Amino acid sequence: MKNNFFQKLIYQLVSKFFVLPIYRFVFKGHLIGRENIPQKDCFIMVSNHGSLLDPPLLGHALGRNISFMAKAELFQIPFLGFVIKACGAYPVKRGIVDKNTIKTACNKLSNNNCIGIFIDGTRQKNGRVNKPKQGAALLAFKNQKLLLPVAIVNSHKLIRFKFFIPFFSKIIIKVGKPIQPPQSSLKDDLNSLTKELQENINNLIG
Repeated sequence: MKNNFFQKLIYQLVSKFFVLPIYRFVFKGHLIGRENIPQKDCFIMVSNHGSLLDPPLLGHALGRNISFMAKAELFQIPFLGFVIKACGAYPVKRGIVDKNTIKTACNKLSNNNCIGIFIDGTRQKNGRVNKPKQGAALLAFKNQKLLLPVAIVNSHKLIRFKFFIPFFSKIIIKVGKPIQPPQSSLKDDLNSLTKELQENINNLIG
């Protein structure tokens, strides 16, 4: 109980005093589709990925404490590692199937915690979903949780310079309607739902 209280406290402090000013005033953040966000049950948020700032921006905008998979190297960085761990992030080893990561995600969902997954597994230069992985669909089936498609627009080009003057892009976050988990863990069902998620997110991006 103490760990949960501490985690929620750190999450709220980071969200309100660090992420809020960046989201609201630097990137003029705007959320579309708030009515699609489940407010009671936990879910698996699935998104495109363009920037290292995506997790805090998405977590703040959606208003739910969302635990993101983060590459293991980030946990070795002083202070950053402490903050992201306190906010519920958990490490994943890129390029391999990590059973501990899957187990951690399932445990969080069983404890009514939302998790966030970037469906491509890594940042994309064009900001779209290009080569989606089936992990989100598999977790949804194993835990029978809704999938929430979310698009974060312009995060792949947050800052541009003109005559050495920085210009910040406007961040728009679009939330689609929740999607039911696949009917089975068969490859065809996982692949079909993964493609549906890809189409949903890319359509939201426009």
